Amino acid sequence: MSVLTILGILIVAFLAGVEGVLDEFQFHQPLVACTLIGIVSGCVREGILLGGSLQMMALGWANVGASVAPDVALASVASSILMVHGLHSTVPSEYVISLSIAIAIPLSVIGLFLTRICRTKAVSIVKKMDQAALQADFKAIERYQISGIVMQGARVMIPSVFLVAIPSVWIVSLVQALPLVFLEGLNVARGLIPSLGFAIVINVLASKETWAFFALGFSIAGISSLSLIGIFILGASLMLIYIVLKKGEEDTPDKELHKNLKDVLNS
Repeated sequence: MSVLTILGILIVAFLAGVEGVLDEFQFHQPLVACTLIGIVSGCVREGILLGGSLQMMALGWANVGASVAPDVALASVASSILMVHGLHSTVPSEYVISLSIAIAIPLSVIGLFLTRICRTKAVSIVKKMDQAALQADFKAIERYQISGIVMQGARVMIPSVFLVAIPSVWIVSLVQALPLVFLEGLNVARGLIPSLGFAIVINVLASKETWAFFALGFSIAGISSLSLIGIFILGASLMLIYIVLKKGEEDTPDKELHKNLKDVLNS
């Protein structure tokens, strides 16, 4: 890798770590992070394919209360760097992308451990900011805030430095040493990644009232003559119908309450 490529990857890695907390420009999302690394490394097509697959897997990943989801930022950046190394091999790019997706899953768990450490350290920073606020030291508050953001960026950038420093020859040798059957198996498993993401979302959102819409949408999606735009329009229409019916149900007064009120007025 050239110096400019390495510098661009590290900048993307830092921004992805920062956006994992800020959520303003979504640099931590796989589709964005992998595509940016693909752009700076000259592998735009492969970066988009990797980011799109990981994005489908990360659909159901979300921080809920004290539960922290796997770190999608580190998984996206690290798997992209390893993919860029592996593309120098004679193995087809599809197999390299599939291998990168398989590596991204354990990397997300490692990133979860790192982000927990950073969030724990952030508690002490918040306490220092409270003390500075009592003294009306606004410059100190800004410094503490910036240090917390930089810590989140370093959480992804520092591991990226080690991955970028790995000689491409090592990764190429590893990829070429893998059996073709194993690579083909990973390529097949790659097609199941979107199902995993949707399954996680369904487990979170599913209810008695929404299962019927899921079954209907699943059946409609199997019609080959429908385009994605048509499926989107049908899905949006079903959503609007559900909202209208739900709102009408909430606006309808309870029958028992209405009956009791009528009896009170008559008495």
